[in-house]
Amino acid sequence: MLDATVKALTQILSPPMRAILWRSIGLALILIVALATALQRLLSWLATSGMVWAEATLGPDYHTPLNILSWMVSIVAGFGIVFGAIFLMPAITSLVASVFVDDVADIVEREHYPAERVGTALPYGLAIGEGIKFAGLTLLVYLIALPFALFAGLGFIAFFIVTAWLLGRQYFEFAALRFRPVDEAKAMRRRYAGTIFTAGLIVAAFVSIPIVNFATPVFAMALMVHLHKQLSGPRPELIEPERKRTSVPTV
Repeated sequence: MLDATVKALTQILSPPMRAILWRSIGLALILIVALATALQRLLSWLATSGMVWAEATLGPDYHTPLNILSWMVSIVAGFGIVFGAIFLMPAITSLVASVFVDDVADIVEREHYPAERVGTALPYGLAIGEGIKFAGLTLLVYLIALPFALFAGLGFIAFFIVTAWLLGRQYFEFAALRFRPVDEAKAMRRRYAGTIFTAGLIVAAFVSIPIVNFATPVFAMALMVHLHKQLSGPRPELIEPERKRTSVPTV
């Protein structure tokens, strides 16, 4: 795990990765501003019109708790894009990764595993679909955990664990799907769930660092390519035909 992490960190700023890194940062910035602005507008509506509607629906007995909730939502809305950037960053990386998954994986596989066959690029629809699915799941789980974060610090620990679980499984499946059918990739992810979760903790720590977290799609994908190779072990069918023909036959 440590070896895979060091290799991934080292390769982030390598010349072949820089163009991908800048493109992924640009896309992440566009998405984060758009989604964070939408989130701020939604929270502002909930703090005003939404509370009026809720009180009219639930009745005057709920006036005090709804006022408290409105006050809390107003505070969150006041943070606006800053709060949105923190809250949405893991989901954003899921979407960005689905665009650049094969670009990153190709470079890692060619540089570190030149004797093995390069993986097959994921169909664009599959990659984007998986990215949207994981982004949506991340937001759903975060919304469920959000009340706990507002009332107790334990909520932030829950955020971290959930982020590790979600991002670990997503990036590993991206790496595995380049070599395996969907069912086999998911089965492998379940078989090594503990190891993948540990790698996910590293990704979650990375995505929690401001500014640095914009490089999460590149780092996490590189890390999981190495992890998939390590867990797969030597596979003769992945050796390039040219390398096979250079071997000396035994008599």
